Amino acid sequence: MNDPIHNDELNRILLKPRFKLKYSASVEEILDEFRGNLAIEDCKYKSKIVNHHIVIDVPLDEEHFWSPQLHVEVEKEDEVTVVKGILGPKPKIWTMFMFLHFIVALAFFIFFVIFYSKWSLDQDYQFSMIMFLLMPVLWFVLYFIGQLGKKIGYEQMVGLHNFLIKALGNFKSIND
Repeated sequence: MNDPIHNDELNRILLKPRFKLKYSASVEEILDEFRGNLAIEDCKYKSKIVNHHIVIDVPLDEEHFWSPQLHVEVEKEDEVTVVKGILGPKPKIWTMFMFLHFIVALAFFIFFVIFYSKWSLDQDYQFSMIMFLLMPVLWFVLYFIGQLGKKIGYEQMVGLHNFLIKALGNFKSIND
């Protein structure tokens, strides 16, 4: 994980690295190229193409809990075609993580209100204070678990990204 996707330092921090590529080819040409690369017999990646969205998954035999997924959106901006990619966990994993973050945030506010109420009423507030101070620690733990998952799935992320670059290899990139 020393080399972030597209050398974007922000992608080291983000749990779902993002990138944007610009091409002079049309949207349909790029989508057709993807269809062609995915139809090749020795293509190990499975995918879905719906309208201008492409979702590429790792092979079933290589899949594990932390396996990433590449979501690609191809759209026209001005006179160029922009290929936007997001590498991240599968939606069920991401939803579970967001749900856990929501629960921790909710618990933080509930314990803070209980702590403040008991403190202002001069009652014993020790438990609620400990719990509301523990919630930010739990947020950091969840973040680092996500980073660990990203590290475990990093080789697969690079494989998905390389497949994308190979599939678009016939087109001239006009990135800055």
